[in-house]
Amino acid sequence: MKLIVIIAAFAVAVTTVPTSGAPPDIDAAITRGVDFLIGHQNENGSWGGPTRTKGLNIYAPLPDAHEAYHVASSSIALHGLLESRDQRPATLGAISRGEAWLLKTLPKTRNITRRANYNIWGHAYGLRALASLYRHHNNPSKRAEYKRQAQIQINYLHHDEDINRGWGYYDFDHVSQKPTGMITSFTTATVMLAMHDAAQTMAITLPKVLTDRAVKSLQEQRTPDFSYVYSRSHRYRPRYPINRPAGSLGRSQACNAALRAFGDKAVTDDVLRTWLQRLFDRNGWLDHGRKRPIPHEAPAAVAGYFYYYGHYYASECIHMLPENERGPWQQKLAALLIPKQEQNGSWWDFPLYNYHYAYGTGYMLTILARCR
Repeated sequence: MKLIVIIAAFAVAVTTVPTSGAPPDIDAAITRGVDFLIGHQNENGSWGGPTRTKGLNIYAPLPDAHEAYHVASSSIALHGLLESRDQRPATLGAISRGEAWLLKTLPKTRNITRRANYNIWGHAYGLRALASLYRHHNNPSKRAEYKRQAQIQINYLHHDEDINRGWGYYDFDHVSQKPTGMITSFTTATVMLAMHDAAQTMAITLPKVLTDRAVKSLQEQRTPDFSYVYSRSHRYRPRYPINRPAGSLGRSQACNAALRAFGDKAVTDDVLRTWLQRLFDRNGWLDHGRKRPIPHEAPAAVAGYFYYYGHYYASECIHMLPENERGPWQQKLAALLIPKQEQNGSWWDFPLYNYHYAYGTGYMLTILARCR
């Protein structure tokens, strides 16, 4: 009986992706999302905050955990505004305020409590925002500052690399100067792609020893079907539900994109196509976890915060395919996600204090900009 209930619940969650009819109005959805971020920007130029607590909150030791969440979510929001290419005065004003706050705050983002290394997310998405700012402005002095700050973030990431290669965000048994905790495949992929974006956009030379170790770390966490185990310690438990294709649905997009960006020839166009198709065919696995308040409570141990994350990196995978193939994928992705826009214009997938509106909407603005 329990199995029947689970199957029935999953069937309800399976998302039907439109395959015909009028294409989705991407520009209208982007405008509504931009308007939401403009209307909900903090006075200091950032987005989100440590409010909206609930009965079960993600472990976030003060003060640095919330500083990291704040920087990461604000960076994703700013990144989304920039990639939207919205040129209205109100949007440009929001970008200017967000930029001023980020340039002042980002260099001070670091780790104090080694048990939770959430600063990794701030460094990674700070790099994404800096790369977008670099593309947005042609001013040489501004570009020089973005490049300088990007190098600082790369240095921080080098410093906070786990001793066993790659990156994670928990180290409950902290015993050394460098982290020795739980390396996760998706955190490593997030960092790799952020560094790659910054390097390609701003002509920054990345430390080869660092990127080589990151590639090796991801390859160690990959299974033969291009699922990626949740963490390095899960290499010995590859058939746990969270490590199977359903549990890896959001992670595989980021990990495949990261290895492809750094030259892993095993990640072919066919691998990208296979996992993009799985994302649409099996979207219910991710959608079932969307908006659930407890991490990993959905089938296959899916957490809600993987929803827009996974689709953000899927949009990156689409742009790695030949140009003449991208259109149908982009249309399907937009058709899948635009109906999930909230009445207030935002998108969100997990109640993370009051950061989720910023990062969810920022992810989606970038996704839709890539779908144009």
